[in-house]
Amino acid sequence: MLQDPMFYLLSVPAVLLYGVAKGGFGGAVAILAVPLMALRMSPAQAAAILLPILIVMDMVVVYSYRGQFEARALRLLLPGALLGLLAGYLLANFVNDAMMRLLVGVVALVFGVQNLLGWLASLGREHNPWLATLIGALSGFTSFSIHAGGPPFAMYLLPKRLPPLIYAGTAGLFFAVVNLVKLPAYYALGQFDGESLWYSLVLVPIAPLGVLLGRRLVQLSNPVVYYKIISLFLVCVGIKLIFDGYQGLAG
Repeated sequence: MLQDPMFYLLSVPAVLLYGVAKGGFGGAVAILAVPLMALRMSPAQAAAILLPILIVMDMVVVYSYRGQFEARALRLLLPGALLGLLAGYLLANFVNDAMMRLLVGVVALVFGVQNLLGWLASLGREHNPWLATLIGALSGFTSFSIHAGGPPFAMYLLPKRLPPLIYAGTAGLFFAVVNLVKLPAYYALGQFDGESLWYSLVLVPIAPLGVLLGRRLVQLSNPVVYYKIISLFLVCVGIKLIFDGYQGLAG
């Protein structure tokens, strides 16, 4: 596959897109990376190739946003995320990817539209431990299954209206922990092989470029515009995932 131009035509933009999202700009759009790569390979192989690259991105993000995060949000979200990851691991052989895409797509679409139109804008400003645990679990579960933890995470944190750099730094730390936990679980499930790791190695130099570009875009963004962009990406991603989920169920 390394000699196939389509591999690079699809995988390089996917990794760059994920890097920009990891850098904090339009984070939910990172979900599109796996479907894009899945045009040339299976979704499971795409997810396995991406995970080591995501961990490299996480290291760049954590360093770039060091000291810029919302500690309470992490304390509330991470325990639920770990439960979601455990559920994802235990149900890995039973979960239906199409149903998962449909669920995440509906959540992303509804929340993105609500946020764009300003409906219920006053709700969710304060932290809620029970809601954080529930959404953290959903984010961990969907992240394990299809690297789609972004929309649930955004659903909880966007209403807090954090400064863009704090929002991006919090997301970076959250998914750095999530992805590190996923690594041994993926290995235990036999997701990695020499071929997938070689593909990851070929693509990994693109990872820091995307992250640094994403951070730069965050720095240049007006907070109001920044959150509108994320909400718009949520809507687009939601429509894409609903379509993919419906196609998978219909097929």
